[in-house]
Amino acid sequence: MANLMKQPVLQLNASLEALRIISAKKALTLITKGIATTEVSTNIQVYPHIFLPSVIRLRHYAKVPHKRPIPSRRNIFTRDGFKCLYCGAPASKVTLELEHIYPRSRGGLSSWDNLCSACRSCNQKKRDMTPEEAGMKLIHKPLPSSIHTPRFILKMLGAEINAWAPYLWNDSTGDTRFQYVLH
Repeated sequence: MANLMKQPVLQLNASLEALRIISAKKALTLITKGIATTEVSTNIQVYPHIFLPSVIRLRHYAKVPHKRPIPSRRNIFTRDGFKCLYCGAPASKVTLELEHIYPRSRGGLSSWDNLCSACRSCNQKKRDMTPEEAGMKLIHKPLPSSIHTPRFILKMLGAEINAWAPYLWNDSTGDTRFQYVLH
């Protein structure tokens, strides 16, 4: 039962805009307090007549400030499609590490456009050099953060859960800013 309460649940605003991913425990708390309703539930019964939610919607619209996310390990790996930006190896085959394109020892910052995911062998080959000095080339230049980054990260994290697809950002809008990640 404890593991069930850690299951991811997509939280929507009253306008059906995807807000964030929360735990099933938090989702059930919001539902029982009357703050949210279940949009999509799983077939897992947690209490009599109560099923574990997969998607919940807030009853009242919550104003969400647009802020840029921090360049955390998870956010950078998600942005880069869980692949090494030097050789393209997927995380399923290699161990990914956070890599500073311009080394920290030379004043490189931990920013969206200076961090990328790299496999251990590429990271060791590059060491404390710039990609040009190491004779390595990035598959593509990492994009800086924008106000659209949180929605993109949410979409990438929820890509595996089919029940969330109708609620996540739709690529049919013609927006190609982030399509390089999906290679």
